[in-house]
Amino acid sequence: MKKIVHTSLILVMIFLCGNAFGQSSGSRSQKTNDTIKTTKTYLDVLLNLVGTNLNYGNSNSALKDYKKSVLGAQVGVSFQAGITPAFSIVPEFYFAMKGGKLTANNPLTASESTVRLYAFELPVLARFHFSEFHINAGPSIAYNFYGTREINDSSNDLSFTKSAEGFKRFDAGVQIGGGYTFHTQRKRITLDLRYNYGLTNISYSHEMYNRSFIVSVHISNPWKTNPLGNK
Repeated sequence: MKKIVHTSLILVMIFLCGNAFGQSSGSRSQKTNDTIKTTKTYLDVLLNLVGTNLNYGNSNSALKDYKKSVLGAQVGVSFQAGITPAFSIVPEFYFAMKGGKLTANNPLTASESTVRLYAFELPVLARFHFSEFHINAGPSIAYNFYGTREINDSSNDLSFTKSAEGFKRFDAGVQIGGGYTFHTQRKRITLDLRYNYGLTNISYSHEMYNRSFIVSVHISNPWKTNPLGNK
């Protein structure tokens, strides 16, 4: 699953960059209102679909045949602060569902097990615009406020203490991805594909790192005035 996600992300980024640079180079000679219109600020409500998994560090190769992704969601807000026609800062804040699953007879838990984490997350991204295309990347921090571990048919709350089976509250990672914006007369519709790469070991007993692939669709109106924009 990890290789498939990484390969898909690389292909998406190559496609986006190739098309973006091709379109931007062809439009540089034209000073039209379309260029100015990209310098806008948006506030979007997020309702995203997320495919999440766990990476087990040094044990990941031994567990790769037992790993399964779980579906999650993100609910929150995204603020795209347009700085120039080609650059924006995008902070977001949302509730996120993360975790991963191991099938039965795996070397770590033996029984089938599913870890689910519920967190508040704050990524801050640098977004570069190439006509309707964009790419973005930046750091992300999260606070895990609740979690469960389900083994077979039995579910228990996770412990967030420094103990043998404990988990850590704070998580940090990086997000990278890109997307495309469709413009209508009154609104914009933005498709954003993103990969979240966790850098923090969230477990006290084993190596566990969050991994997520995020599919996001934003539908919004620009602010009538943009105090942040430089034309």
